[in-house]
Amino acid sequence: MSRSRTMSMAIAIAAGWLVPSVARGAEPEDSARKVLAQLVAQDFAGVHARFAKEMAAAVPAPAMLGAVWQQFAGGLGKFQRVESAAAVKSGALEVATLRCAFEKGRLDVRLAFDGDGKIAGLFFPPIAPAWSPPPYAAADRFDERDVTVGAPPFALAGKLTVPRGAGPFPAVVLVHGSGSSDENETIGPNQPFRDLAVGLSSRGVAVLRYPKRSFVYPKAFIAPARFTIREETIDDARAGVALLARTAKIDPKRVFVLGHSLGAMMAPRIADGEPRVAGLVICAGPTRPLEEVVLEQMKARGTPADVAAAEASLARVRDPKLAASDWVEVLGQKTSAGYFLDLRGYRPAEVAAKLDLPILVLQGDRDIQVRRADYDGWQRALGSRPRARLKLYPTLTHLFVEGEGTLDDYARPAHVAAAVIDDVAAFVEEARR
Repeated sequence: MSRSRTMSMAIAIAAGWLVPSVARGAEPEDSARKVLAQLVAQDFAGVHARFAKEMAAAVPAPAMLGAVWQQFAGGLGKFQRVESAAAVKSGALEVATLRCAFEKGRLDVRLAFDGDGKIAGLFFPPIAPAWSPPPYAAADRFDERDVTVGAPPFALAGKLTVPRGAGPFPAVVLVHGSGSSDENETIGPNQPFRDLAVGLSSRGVAVLRYPKRSFVYPKAFIAPARFTIREETIDDARAGVALLARTAKIDPKRVFVLGHSLGAMMAPRIADGEPRVAGLVICAGPTRPLEEVVLEQMKARGTPADVAAAEASLARVRDPKLAASDWVEVLGQKTSAGYFLDLRGYRPAEVAAKLDLPILVLQGDRDIQVRRADYDGWQRALGSRPRARLKLYPTLTHLFVEGEGTLDDYARPAHVAAAVIDDVAAFVEEARR
């Protein structure tokens, strides 16, 4: 999983859209400022009272809006001002984006208004931070170009970094964690996928990264009748593998999948039945069901109400009578039950153990989202396999940067540790022999 600070948060806001309404006839920028004022004043009941009918069913309580606002703005301190505002027309919608300055940072608030003046969406897109290359990046050793992953109606504009030289080169597809995410997996001031791309390509490995489908097409993920892990992750990852396999200067027999968090959990499923995958790199991958991970996170950092809600969600997900046409509420966000039914019974470590592929499992011991218990699950399943390697980094976090193991780690600029780049590059090199 954007930007959410925990996996559970990302699951809860995978679509990222909530829908209040404003008075018809108001300019979109003025309307957006009025809604922002209510959010800052924590008048969530007032905003909720303006919800459009379509989304009132999906977001039935003011507390849900309040929880999402708290997740995005709660750690930024006191609101100061709107630094800039922009409005554009997108089809039948008028879209206004407000860049807001708080004591401790900035937040973009984007609202889309329909022809009746009602808000068709409320989204908190990430602000691309100023990024400087990590010390291990060697810009003279690779080139970057635009590519397209997948096909309409969900084509994704990706980035491909390719080492300079004749090739053919091994290649890696990067697969994101939970929630909507850009091609760099931007979380706060950090861009771990961009670090991986420039670091690995400096070491002779081509890297493909692309935004998640839910990031580019958020409205397609608003209360869909049928939304599973295939639409969220698997189909686009496999499309990325196919793209690399037919790309000049890429060795089609050395295309690897590197998954992070949810992407790591799904990496064995991406590879299962996809013969073009040459190996897997599993970074901070859960081996336990997602609903268990959510409950664990709420017990560690949530309120009693959060814990009670997570326990209710877990019970609902495990209900044997749950049908694909039902809805499951996870941390205040309604999600298609089909999403969880699709994952029911999936045991990533067991699937990985059955794959005849080289596998590298990496875990930061200061990860507060995916814990040591999950790493131990990979260890039990793969530890005795000669083609599997597992490594635990004592001081690395969920983003594989140096940290203390607190939420504050996500707000500090850092780069993916050089040791991780070295280990992945060495694994890819060894796996081809």
